[in-house]
Amino acid sequence: MKAAVLNNTNQPLAIENITFNELQEGQVLVEIAYSGICHSQLMEVRGKRGEDKWLPHLLGHEATGFVRKVGNGVTKVKEGDKVVLGWIKGEGLNAPCASYDNNGKTINSGQVTTFNEFSIVSENRVTKLEEGIPLDVAVLFGCAIPTGSGIVINEIQAKENTTIAIFGLGGIGLSALMATKLYNFNKVIAIDIEENKLQLAKEFGATHTINSSKEDVNERLKELTLNEGVDYSVEATGLAKIIEIAFKNVKNNGGLCVFASHPQNGDLIKIDPFDLICGKQIKGSWGGACIPDRDLPKFYKLYKEGKLPLEKLLEKRYTLDEINEALDDLENRKVTRPLIQINPALEK
Repeated sequence: MKAAVLNNTNQPLAIENITFNELQEGQVLVEIAYSGICHSQLMEVRGKRGEDKWLPHLLGHEATGFVRKVGNGVTKVKEGDKVVLGWIKGEGLNAPCASYDNNGKTINSGQVTTFNEFSIVSENRVTKLEEGIPLDVAVLFGCAIPTGSGIVINEIQAKENTTIAIFGLGGIGLSALMATKLYNFNKVIAIDIEENKLQLAKEFGATHTINSSKEDVNERLKELTLNEGVDYSVEATGLAKIIEIAFKNVKNNGGLCVFASHPQNGDLIKIDPFDLICGKQIKGSWGGACIPDRDLPKFYKLYKEGKLPLEKLLEKRYTLDEINEALDDLENRKVTRPLIQINPALEK
């Protein structure tokens, strides 16, 4: 099969022909139709996660496809099932990481990889996809939607007539923004440096937008909240300094900042302990506190009801051979969520 392999950080992914071994207990062989790319993979490729001890290895953690074979002990899915692949653990066996071969060179992988035509996946990283949802759109159920929308639904659980600010309008931030429409927020404030994303945010339910490249975010949030701060903030930029700003701007006595971004290795956040004493709260989110087998059917339903306009996140499509271009475009903010068409013919 063809796969994109990370041989060395800070170098382009290499498109190689590799082979896979027989399935072990708890493993599932999936033929990939579409894969997404998020900043997590971009940071791995660019070496911003620190030392990479697993080179060479495969990448990718959100995709859709069809089950082609199952290993011993697998009961959750069967051959022919249409599935979503994601990094968040669900029900099922936690199988060993697969390894692949390229003329005697071992290619490592985790429990799920998606930048390859076929993937050996752990049973607990696949979830059945319901009929009526296109395979391309469904890629977002692997990471962006569970994390972004999950933060709002599972972790914030907003009270009536409260205010929320969302920092960073990539896949996670826009997914969080979509979920705000399920609640009766008084104000939904979207913050980014890209004007086109701010315009999209208005379609997704933002009542106010702030272009942080042109406006002082702190001052603007003070104006919008009458100096009180927001009830909730969601941070999804991947920058430590923005996590600090998102925390600083939640209100005293219960304001909550939730961040899902991954600043590069070595970056630390600095907060004033007095803000904590005043009742401000901050927490990191691990995949929106989602349990895929419990939560994905809820997200499927919301999509079918027209409450998650996911098509608007998928601006540009690439082939597997163009994956380095997709990474560059993501890094340079030319796209929100690149979609890799690995085998779109499977949709038919």
